[in-house]
Amino acid sequence: MNPRHMYRRRIAALCLGVSLTLSGTAPLHAANEDGVEVKQTEDALYCKERKLGTWFYCEKPKEEPRKAAATAQPPARERLAAIGTQLEELKARAILEPSPENVTAYVRFQREQLDRSSMFADVWQRALWQDPGLDYTLQRPVSTLGKRAWIDQRKSDRDRVMGALSQRYGVFYFFSSSCGACDIFSPILKAVSDKFGLAVLAVSMDGGPSATFPGYMVDSGQYEKLGMGTERQVPALVLFDSVTKQPMPIGYGILSQDEIMDRVFQLTQVQPGSDY
Repeated sequence: MNPRHMYRRRIAALCLGVSLTLSGTAPLHAANEDGVEVKQTEDALYCKERKLGTWFYCEKPKEEPRKAAATAQPPARERLAAIGTQLEELKARAILEPSPENVTAYVRFQREQLDRSSMFADVWQRALWQDPGLDYTLQRPVSTLGKRAWIDQRKSDRDRVMGALSQRYGVFYFFSSSCGACDIFSPILKAVSDKFGLAVLAVSMDGGPSATFPGYMVDSGQYEKLGMGTERQVPALVLFDSVTKQPMPIGYGILSQDEIMDRVFQLTQVQPGSDY
């Protein structure tokens, strides 16, 4: 062997031994100039301070960037729209080309979507059972027993409130002496008025009298001023707030006592949108 090469090999081995002693780490493998494999290590002295580079395997191979998913799943809204489009296409094909294959494909796909809908409805119901804040039936029961209890409680609250309404509210009652519906409705309204002490101001639209409300007045523009429109429909009820001076139409035609009280209660005690 060439003495020069032997000398260089000894120097490399000596340097390698010093490096292993300082680092105390497991050796790595590399090849020298002659292609002979020698052991090396990733040492702070050689890699950071002397920056000897790849000879001491200081530069780690860079990781290849992860490849993006070959097929990213589209948004749920697009997937749902695609299901609807496919269902319509299969339906149209089955109708226009009613072969056994086309009809079967449509029925199978439709059944899949029905199963999907059933699963959604089942999970929906279970979620309502477990979260009372989502269960609307707690606010407005739908079962026979629950509905009966809710109605009884509502009537109790309504009757309690109606007793104090006469201190603030009054009712304009528009009628006509020739109106048969008015003859039926007038005693109903009178019964509510007597029960709760609700003041009723009867207004005759044609100037004729009322047997139920003898202390009536003839209309002189009150109907339009209270926002009842120009059709002059009778019988008509308007609740008037003596504090805010605001009229609140209650309704037209023949109403039962419960309907009158329910509408007055909602107009005066229930915020819009909170009882639906």
